[in-house]
Amino acid sequence: MIDVLIGLIPVTIASVAVFQLHAVKIIALCVASCVAAEAIFTRMRNRPLPIRDGSAVVTGMILAFSLPATCPWWVAVIGSFAAIGLGKVVFGGVGMNIFNPAMVGRAFVMIAFAWALGAGAYVDPASSVHAITRATPMTHAFKGGAVESGLLLKLFLGNTNGCLGETSALACLIGGAWLLVRRSASWRIPAGAIVGLGLVAGLANLLNPSAQWTVLHHLFGGAFLLGALFILTDPVSSPVTRKGRFLFGLGFGVLVMLIRLLTNYPEGVMFSVLLMNAVAPLINRWTVPRPVGGPVPEPKKA
Repeated sequence: MIDVLIGLIPVTIASVAVFQLHAVKIIALCVASCVAAEAIFTRMRNRPLPIRDGSAVVTGMILAFSLPATCPWWVAVIGSFAAIGLGKVVFGGVGMNIFNPAMVGRAFVMIAFAWALGAGAYVDPASSVHAITRATPMTHAFKGGAVESGLLLKLFLGNTNGCLGETSALACLIGGAWLLVRRSASWRIPAGAIVGLGLVAGLANLLNPSAQWTVLHHLFGGAFLLGALFILTDPVSSPVTRKGRFLFGLGFGVLVMLIRLLTNYPEGVMFSVLLMNAVAPLINRWTVPRPVGGPVPEPKKA
């Protein structure tokens, strides 16, 4: 958990630089609400408080990065309680959840308060105005808008509108590299995710050469890198086998692109995470490694 929190530092810095005090408010609300929800629900079950393990703080951070800076404060609080209560406690607590708790909370508020999850504005350090109101790059592209000059570099550095954790691909890569170096996350999951996204996005570009969004736009845009490096790599809700982890990431990358290209949603990270969490137990069964020396021989009948 400490490694994850350290890895999220670059993402936190980028979100605060773009959204300033609005980002600080959402992050503080989500973390405090997740810790409070953990304490309340465990006390109701007469269990010892597990707050020291840091899981509630990580859930709050991930949830905050999946929300826009302009969402109402009570949406962050409700999402936090849903994340802990519906995403973790109902399954038995830490280490027992099937789905990523932060994505459960995000899905809850998206269904209940969809109108509140639109990213309203952001701050461009190169501009003299206080804030810029603009659709997110994913939404703009989804509605058929023209790609602005230098968009790829803006997506990489973070000078765009969006949720807190989807503005800077560079920040996600730096923090994700820390997790991979520390071996707190399996490299096979993000590798499979990038391959899956690249295959579908590359095929889409071949079938439609006039498309303005390339593979790199899809890779750096939206919350893909945040999901592949920090959310999908959750050891509790991901497969345990090596081959299964790669297939898990591969399915995530493919689903993200299918949702982006074929549905009414410009972004598909949240849905893809939850869908792949649901099939993770099956992936474990399909990818059981072969024992050294072959299968264990069955005892002979007398």
